[in-house]
Order: sequence, then structure tokens, then C-alpha cells
Amino acid sequence: MAIAVTVWNEYRHEKRNPRIAQIYPEGIHGAIAGALTKAGYAVGTATLDEPEHGLTDEVLARTDVLTWWGHMAHGDVRDEIVAKVQKRVVEGGMGLIVLHSGHFSKIFTRLMGSTCNLKWREANEKERIWVLEPGHPIAQGLPEYIELEHEEMYGERFDIPAPDTLVMCSWFQGGEIFRSGCCYHRGRGKIFYFRPGHESYPTYHNALVQKVIVNAVAWAAPVEGPANSFGNKQPLEPLAK
Repeated sequence: MAIAVTVWNEYRHEKRNPRIAQIYPEGIHGAIAGALTKAGYAVGTATLDEPEHGLTDEVLARTDVLTWWGHMAHGDVRDEIVAKVQKRVVEGGMGLIVLHSGHFSKIFTRLMGSTCNLKWREANEKERIWVLEPGHPIAQGLPEYIELEHEEMYGERFDIPAPDTLVMCSWFQGGEIFRSGCCYHRGRGKIFYFRPGHESYPTYHNALVQKVIVNAVAWAAPVEGPANSFGNKQPLEPLAK
């Protein structure tokens, strides 16, 4: 059975800025969903202004991996929806792929337990994303680096916990570096943060950026491990008197 992915997007920039709508006529979520569908995943989309932000109990229950892009309206995401997503990740094993400015989303900051703050600059500069762990599943099929001619700069310090695995690191033309491909485990769930994707640039049309997201979904998908067991437990063997 195909991995079920829900592509979540704030979907505000595309509706308010004609230039961004021209770059992403079907929304950022449409570009990402198209790449994931082509890769063979079962894909649905959800956006901020839908009822329950499109993340109803039914949608979350059937989602194996959730991708998240947000920027200008993090505060509009309802706390009770964030709590449901967190529970699905930590207790249910749903994977979470957080993209670009989603570093400031309620769900990512809650799961990281830190501010997730950083330096930034929008100056149309080159980004070179170096693959640090070529043997990692997210790096499968990638070259040594991905070069983006124009992107927004994010720079260290990035206020996050040390990643379980740092798969990629970015260099920018202005001199900064940034931890741009970060893997985490939280409870049963796996989380991947991937840096590029400012709304003013066609980054999500880039085949190699799409490849990273496709690979990350496969890595983050739930595994059929044993069920969680908590509380008082009877011994498996007779105890000595």
C-alpha cells in the first residue's frame, strides 16, 4: 500500500501576491503534492483556512507523513490542532517534514522545545546545499551538493537541539552556513527539517529539492513496531518468593 502523505500549506502568500501566485499557480502545496504523486505516494492536501486547517481527525488518522509549510500566519494555527498533530507524531508514529519557514511553526517549536530562531537575509543569493551523510536514505540519488541560484539566506546560530543526524548543510554567497537537513526522533515519530523554499523563488519546482522531499517521506513513514505499553505491569515470569 502506498505511503499516505498530507501536504499542509498556509496558502496565504499565493492568494495575496500575484507574483508568488505566478510562481506557484496551484499553491506551494500543489507543487509539492505533484512531485510526491509522481513518486507514487497517495497524496492529499490541506491548508490553513479550511475547517480545522484541513487536519481533521479523519485526515490525521489516515496520514502516514505530514509535510508542513508556513510563514506569515503561524499564530493563526489553533493550539488544539497543533496538539493533535503532536500526538499523532509522538504516539502514533506519523512522520513530519517541516519545510523552510516552518521552523517557526507551533508544531516544530513545540517538538524541538526551543525558540528555533536564526539569522536571515533576502538578497537573491546563491545557496549550495552540501550532502554530509551520503549513506543516509534521504540522500539517495542526490549529487554531492544541490545548487540554488537564488534563495533566502538562513544563518547560524539555528536555535534547535542537536539533530540525531545532520544530513545536509548549506553555504550562502554572503558567507553564512546553516544546518539545512536535520533528522529527529520524537517518541514513535520521525521528523525532518529541510531549509530551502522561500515563497518568492521557484525552489519547489527544482527536481533535486523534490527528490529530497520524496526521500524524506519514505524515511519518515511509520514502522510497524510493537504497541506502546505503560503503567503497572504483571511479571512475565514467576517471581521468587
